[in-house]
Amino acid sequence: MKAWILHRPGEISYESTETPRPGEGEVLVCVKAAGVCGSDIPRIYRDGAHKMPLVPGHEFAGEVAELGKGADPKWLHKRVGIYPLIPCRTCAACKRGQYEMCRGYSYLGSRRDGGFAEYVSVPQENLVELPGCVTFEQGAMLEPLAVAVHAMRRFSVSRDDVTAVCGLGTIGMLLTMLLLEQGVRDIFVIGNKASQKTRVQALGIPEKHFLDSREEKISEKIQQYTDGRGIDLFFECVGKNDAISQAVELTAPGGRVCLVGNPDTDVAIEKSIYWKILRNQLTIRGTWNSSFFTGQPADANGLGTPALTDWEYALRLLEEGRIAPQELISHRFGLEQLGRGLDVMRDRSEDHLKVMINFSPGD
Repeated sequence: MKAWILHRPGEISYESTETPRPGEGEVLVCVKAAGVCGSDIPRIYRDGAHKMPLVPGHEFAGEVAELGKGADPKWLHKRVGIYPLIPCRTCAACKRGQYEMCRGYSYLGSRRDGGFAEYVSVPQENLVELPGCVTFEQGAMLEPLAVAVHAMRRFSVSRDDVTAVCGLGTIGMLLTMLLLEQGVRDIFVIGNKASQKTRVQALGIPEKHFLDSREEKISEKIQQYTDGRGIDLFFECVGKNDAISQAVELTAPGGRVCLVGNPDTDVAIEKSIYWKILRNQLTIRGTWNSSFFTGQPADANGLGTPALTDWEYALRLLEEGRIAPQELISHRFGLEQLGRGLDVMRDRSEDHLKVMINFSPGD
């Protein structure tokens, strides 16, 4: 088969390699669409993966082409999305059904071969059957959509909350779409590109609610709009000192901050910001990954009460046509052209949002 193989940081090549054989309880997935995550860029060009050589890519969907020993025959030829985290199933978090907090997990695309290839071997427990109305591209976006769902569900969101989303990459845009779908009326979005303003306006965000971090006095505008109170619920999707400090500064007393963005460097909190956390009695929560159907009851708070997991919730949104994440795709390439997409994201040579590898044009 053909695949993109990361040999060491900065050295990735498109080459022929042996088609994987599915192990016990696994299936062979013929990849039909794969998204490039922002985290793939430092992994490929700077930090490397946990093991190399490795096929990157953790956002993908396809069709089951072959069954490994013991795999359920029902999966053969099914159209599937794939949950990339492979839990150990033995740690305390796994025993609670909170696999996203597993202490000994593996991961498709960073710890074992992922979706930037024609075929990939996947545990059958990680498969999600795609309804006929859900395309492979939408299936490939299930993973980032579920991540955004998980972040949104870290707090109870009210339609009357004044909310803010800072950072308009894929996750920030998906969060904005989810909040709009929930009927939240007052949403401020903070970005730094004219194209982001165009995109959020197309979603239904009023022009005055797009705040350009490069040129506007954001704090003054927020204070003016909220009569000096501030933001009730702030989603920080950047992961940098300035953005985190801004989130604390703009959040109302008794408000909530959800830290979503992956940090690119060390994060330090200034004394004045720390005081605001204390004196305003803010609730700050982190979020990572997403909850996946496991056959065990779990909810967004991990309290053990039955509820839709993030993936089930995301799939329902797609199936019912309540959200259209494919609208965020800015670039489409064939597998052999993936290098161009990686260059665009690394060099920021073109305005981009979601780069998608489409193996089956028209699907």
